[in-house]
Amino acid sequence: MPGQSFGMRILLLIFLLVLPLGVSAQEATATSSIAAEDAQATDAAMAQRLRGILGELEGYEDITVTVSSGIVTLRGTTLSAEDTARLESMAARLEGVVAVESNVTETGDVMRRLDPVRERLQERLTALATMAPLLGIALVVFALIVFLGFLLARHSFLGRLAPNAFIADIYRMVIRLAFMVIGIVVALDILNATALLSTILGAAGIIGLAVGFAVRDTVENFIASIMLSIRQPFRPNDAVEINGDQGLVIRLTSRATILLSFDGNHIRIPNATVFKSRIVNFSTNPERRFTFEIGVAADADLAAMRHLAEETVAALPFIIAEPAPSVWTSRIGDGAIILNVTGWIDQRETSLQQARSEAIRKVKAAIEAAGVEVPDTTYRISLTGMPVAGVETVATPPKQAPAGPIADDITDTTPDALARMTAEEQQDTDKPNLLRQDAAEE
Repeated sequence: MPGQSFGMRILLLIFLLVLPLGVSAQEATATSSIAAEDAQATDAAMAQRLRGILGELEGYEDITVTVSSGIVTLRGTTLSAEDTARLESMAARLEGVVAVESNVTETGDVMRRLDPVRERLQERLTALATMAPLLGIALVVFALIVFLGFLLARHSFLGRLAPNAFIADIYRMVIRLAFMVIGIVVALDILNATALLSTILGAAGIIGLAVGFAVRDTVENFIASIMLSIRQPFRPNDAVEINGDQGLVIRLTSRATILLSFDGNHIRIPNATVFKSRIVNFSTNPERRFTFEIGVAADADLAAMRHLAEETVAALPFIIAEPAPSVWTSRIGDGAIILNVTGWIDQRETSLQQARSEAIRKVKAAIEAAGVEVPDTTYRISLTGMPVAGVETVATPPKQAPAGPIADDITDTTPDALARMTAEEQQDTDKPNLLRQDAAEE
């Protein structure tokens, strides 16, 4: 039976070859089924995980999550675009997510939008009620510190430390501000909110910078007032020239310097202008010189006239001996030789204008008494001797120098009414004056 044996061998060989193929197909079918089941379980796990996260957060109650083949699909509404972006970011960070498809829009429900605001307000009111006792203690401590600062600012020792009332007021203001800042710092420390201090100081700095630029001129004037009240480049009643204006100093206020002009007018100059201007103080040195010019005839003995003018000025009772009067030939004028005459007075006792006026009168009288003409250098058109129709001309005799002794009467040269007006202005106590006679002068 060799033929049967050979056939059996062929069948056995075919069976052995086909059997592994069947087993492989069954195994492949089983593996595919298991992989699909695992993918579905993973999608469900991711969806459950994302739903759990959203359940713990506010504002995502209306969101639905589905996951298929690693693709997360989001549907629903949120309160804002920021919440939507945050939701998409959380979904993309889950392990195994292939892509995120968002169908989320912003809600138009007004009540839902107001819910977070209401909840935050309730939380803050609750926190405020909890902190009320501590807040009360902080307010009491702040009030006590500020009260101590105001009490210290009212103490009289500040008036003794400051050179004037204006600076004393600045000291008081600085003390009040310092104690207010200390009170705020202590109160915030009690509330454990010192982090707010840097925010407050930063905001105050920005506001102060903006205000400083807006009122730059006012701030400059305020600082100039402080400097002038401390340095005092002039005193009350001093005759000064500031920025081209001349007059007697009445007072220095926190904003301006008040002068009384020689015409009796009040001149108000901002302290910033005074501080930056050229100041001429005519009263710092009590000895002051006056000067005037007088002409003599061209044929006069100039040396004798100079000597005569010097003796005349020196003989006046209000002229001080040192420095001595001085006379010199200044120039040759039109029809006259011009002499320049000077003399010195003590302006605390003598008015400069009155002294100069009296000196001119006496010198002119002395020169004319010596037989020397004081020419009039003004040009005049004379019609004498020229016939004019219908007008009778009369010859005018030439002027003669007066003869005889010079009158010895002396005009009163004591300080005039301007000084009295200034003194009356300074006696008005309703108008504060930062200048003091006993203060140090620059």
